[in-house]
Amino acid sequence: MTLENCAKTMGSGALEVFATPAMIALIEETCWKSVQPELAEGEGTVGTKLDVAHIASTPVGLRVWCESELTEIDRRRLVFKVEVFDEKTKIGEGTHERFIINNEKFFAKAEAKKN
Repeated sequence: MTLENCAKTMGSGALEVFATPAMIALIEETCWKSVQPELAEGEGTVGTKLDVAHIASTPVGLRVWCESELTEIDRRRLVFKVEVFDEKTKIGEGTHERFIINNEKFFAKAEAKKN
């Protein structure tokens, strides 16, 4: 954990502790990377729902990581149990939902909003 991902730098608080937005980004990255190798060419996932608690603070200098477990597959919907740790204790926990998408079609639909 560095100053780059602390609450003071990210604007989510005034202290130099691990920011909740940084924890959310770590959860999303951990989950998408855990399933990407199993997806078909041209597919990816997008996050759609988070239900997590940031339960302990982490000072600058401690290593932070996330562990995820895919607990449910419902067609294209994936649900993960997530836990986030620093070198001393669990700092976050909850669930994260992602959907499998066709990258090209998804991006085209997003770009169409510009018109």
